Order: sequence, then C-alpha cells, then structure tokens
Amino acid sequence: MSKRSHSNGAAANPFQHQADLVFERMSRYIGRLAGNPKAEDVHRFRTNSRRVESLVDELAPESGNKKKLLKLLSKLRKRAGRVRDLDVQIAFLKDLKIPDRQNHRAQLLDILIEEQARRSKKLAKQFDKDRVGQLRKRLRRTESEVAVNGIDPLKLAMSRLPKPSATPPTEKMLHACRIAAKRARYLAELAADSAEAKNFIAELKRAQDEIGQWHDVLKLSQRAERLFGGVHDSVLVAALQNISRARFRRAGTALQVALKAISEAQQKAREPARPQPGGETGAAAKSAAA
Repeated sequence: MSKRSHSNGAAANPFQHQADLVFERMSRYIGRLAGNPKAEDVHRFRTNSRRVESLVDELAPESGNKKKLLKLLSKLRKRAGRVRDLDVQIAFLKDLKIPDRQNHRAQLLDILIEEQARRSKKLAKQFDKDRVGQLRKRLRRTESEVAVNGIDPLKLAMSRLPKPSATPPTEKMLHACRIAAKRARYLAELAADSAEAKNFIAELKRAQDEIGQWHDVLKLSQRAERLFGGVHDSVLVAALQNISRARFRRAGTALQVALKAISEAQQKAREPARPQPGGETGAAAKSAAA
C-alpha cells in the first residue's frame, strides 16, 4: 500500500497515519491467506478486516467501489471467522476436563478437526491471485478517499458505544453490544496516542474478551446439543451449558463495568481543573515551583 503524500513537507496528520497503517496491515495479511494459512494469520485477517470495514463505513464517501469492497471483505471475513471459531473450539475441547464415558467430547472434537481442515482449504482458495489483486486494488482506491481531517476519532467512537441497559442483557443483546463495542474501539484506535483513547480501548478490550469467551462456548454448546441431545442425554452438553451460563453472567458484568468506567473518565475529562490555594491551577503551581 503506497504512502499518502503530504504537501509542503508537513508532518502527517496522526489520525491519518493510523488509518494508513490499517490499510497497510490489511494488504499484508491478504497475501498470507493464500496457500496454507496459519491460525494466527486467519485471526489477524479477520480482526483487521473489521478495522477496515469500520473505517471505510464511517469515513469513506459513498461509491460503487466502497460498496463492493465492503461486500467482498464481509464475505471473506465471515469465512475466516468460521475457521477461527473452529480453532478456538478445538483448543477449548482439548483442554476441557470432564468424564467422557459417552465419548461425546472425542466425537465432537473429531468433527471439528475435520471441518476445520476442510474450511481452511476452502478459505485459501478464496485468496487466489485474481482475488488478491482485486481486493488490493479496491483497498488502494478506498484508502485514497478516506479522510479524517476535522474528525475527532474518540468522539466518534464514543457516539458508537452501545448504550447500557437498566435491564439484564439477553444473549442477543450482549452479542450485539460486542459488535458495537468492537466498532467503537477500532475507531478509537485512530487516536491511540491519547491517554483517554488508550483507557477507552483497554476498557472495551477487557469487556470484549469476556463476551467473546462466552460466545465461543455458547456456539459450541448449541452444536453439541444438536448432535447429542439435551443436558439429560449428554454430560458434555450439561458441562458446556453450565460454563456458558457462568461466562454469560461474567460477560454482562464486564460490559457494564467497562461502559461505566468510560463514562466516568469522559465526565472527569470535561470537568475544569480545580484551582489550588492562591488561585493557581495544579499545572500552574507546578510550573511556578519549578
């Protein structure tokens, strides 16, 4: 991805520089998905494609190229997401220590491993030379159209945050909040040098990790139930449902804590500095003492 030029030798807008880095990483990860992609490459492509989608959706003007790029990225990201989900579920099942007299854990593990191999091959075929060339071309064109001048990334990210609910979240609501929080976090990353943005990103990341861990087990539990029946039919299903419920409660709490912490930090940032004795602000007093 070519570097954006800046007139009069002026330093690059730091927000623009962060946006350019997102496109550069995307171009690099695309090339790694051809052939025999590693789990880490699939995960990085998936997460960075979401970054590009958030950036383009918010900051690029409407055009045929934008529409086609978002459609293509969404399709490829979902395929990569299925492979990533299988990787996580396989690792989780391998570490799960439960009695397996029914052999359900071993059966499900074999099914997932076989599906992961099949989907990985299909994913690699999606990144042939023509598709990679087309995707990079659309990325370059869209990158030149994305402009962050006059945009406050953190303010924009704040406006995209999920709104805390007074009622306990449902599974559907919690998953939707996770997606909204990801979008907000990726926008805030454009202002990553700001202390306020770093706190915002860290709080959301902790909540997203908790919600993601719950959602991974939920999907695994649902699949096991389709294969082996309910909790009275399968020790594995019963164990997965218990873990899913515990993680759901923990995830809901983590989201509420994160949103509250971000709201309090935002409110504190808006408060004027308290004057020190003698009428000086803390900063002025320190300056005078020096």
